[in-house]
Amino acid sequence: MSEQPSPCAPATPPATPGDLFAKLEWLGIATETIRHAPVYTVEEAKALRGELAGGHTKNLFLRNKKGRMWLLTCLEDREIDLKALDARLESGRLSFGSAERLIKHLGVNPGAVTPFAAINDREGAVQVVLDKAMLEKYEILNFHPLDNAMTTAIAPGDLVRFLDATGHVPQVLDLSDLGAT
Repeated sequence: MSEQPSPCAPATPPATPGDLFAKLEWLGIATETIRHAPVYTVEEAKALRGELAGGHTKNLFLRNKKGRMWLLTCLEDREIDLKALDARLESGRLSFGSAERLIKHLGVNPGAVTPFAAINDREGAVQVVLDKAMLEKYEILNFHPLDNAMTTAIAPGDLVRFLDATGHVPQVLDLSDLGAT
């Protein structure tokens, strides 16, 4: 009798950082990647990165009661009031998605959440939302390439091009008025 896959496991094995880099290269997108100790929080990343240039980000994996999912990518110091975001997205009440849901749909573990994980959402279940200021303020943005022991720098326009190529046309929102109250 064969074992049934876990309902939390992705249907196909998730992409590796190598798969991601190959896809970026195939798209003609230039990136630069550095290796470092694994980081799990914005505070850990700030302490480790030193003088790494560009915009630094945080990524929130969110869901509503109906099971719809969003990946919000914004500047690392941006405060987000989820109730205000609920209204902006017309999503109903948002909460953080579970680690199991994250692994199933984006193929990454907590601490490695990144817009690059759209490569693993082959069914288009997750809507990607990008911070408008992040795209406009920086020439380079930094993200984990599916692994929180690395950081990859990419131009904002190339990030959008990558997301488009994965079938995840991002929703770009002005998040400047969504600070925590």
